[in-house]
Amino acid sequence: MSDNEENPVANGLVALATVAVVVGILGGLGAVVATKVVGLGDASEAAADSTGQGGGASLIMPDPVPTKEVSGPLVTLAPSETDPGETTATESDEPSEEPSETEKEKAEKEITLSQGAFEVAPGEKLYLSGIYPGGEGTVLDVEYRIDGGAWTGFPVDVGVSNETFSTYVETYKTGSIEWRVVDKASKKVSNAVKVRHG
Repeated sequence: MSDNEENPVANGLVALATVAVVVGILGGLGAVVATKVVGLGDASEAAADSTGQGGGASLIMPDPVPTKEVSGPLVTLAPSETDPGETTATESDEPSEEPSETEKEKAEKEITLSQGAFEVAPGEKLYLSGIYPGGEGTVLDVEYRIDGGAWTGFPVDVGVSNETFSTYVETYKTGSIEWRVVDKASKKVSNAVKVRHG
C-alpha cells in the first residue's frame, strides 16, 4: 500500500484546503470585476482626484458657527385665511401688550391639578396629581364640591416633593364633583377638576 492510500483523512484535508484557496481566489477576482462593472471604484478615484490626494475619499467638515438662542415657543402655526391685503391685529404697527414680569412669575408659581379619570364609580379611587412650582415641602389640603355647591375640606392632605404631588381620593357621594387643592399658608388655590361620580 502507498502512503496516500494509508492516510485518507490527510488526503481529504489537503483536497478541502485546495478547493478553499481556489474558491477564494475566484471570489476575489469576481469582486474586483464587479466593482469595476458597477463603477464603485470610479467614485473613490474621482474623490481622490478632486482633493488632490490619493487613498480614497475624505470628509470635509465646515467650520463651527455659534447659534442664536431661541427665546420664543417652538410652535409653527397654520396660516390664517384672511385676505393678504388685510392687516390683522398681529401685523399692525401697534405694540402688543406683553404680561409684566410679575404676572409671568405669578403664572409660573400657580398650582396645577389634574385627575386620573373623568368618571368613577361610587367608592372607586380617583388619582389626583399636580405641579406646584416653588412649593417644595408644602402640605396641601384637598377640597371638593358637589354640583356647584360650597367647597368642603376632604380628609386628605398631600405633600409637595420635587415640586409635584399626588394622592388618591374616594367617596361614595354621587354627582358631578369638583376637586381642588389649597395652600392655606399662601392662600393659593389650584384649578378645579370635574369628575362624574356614580
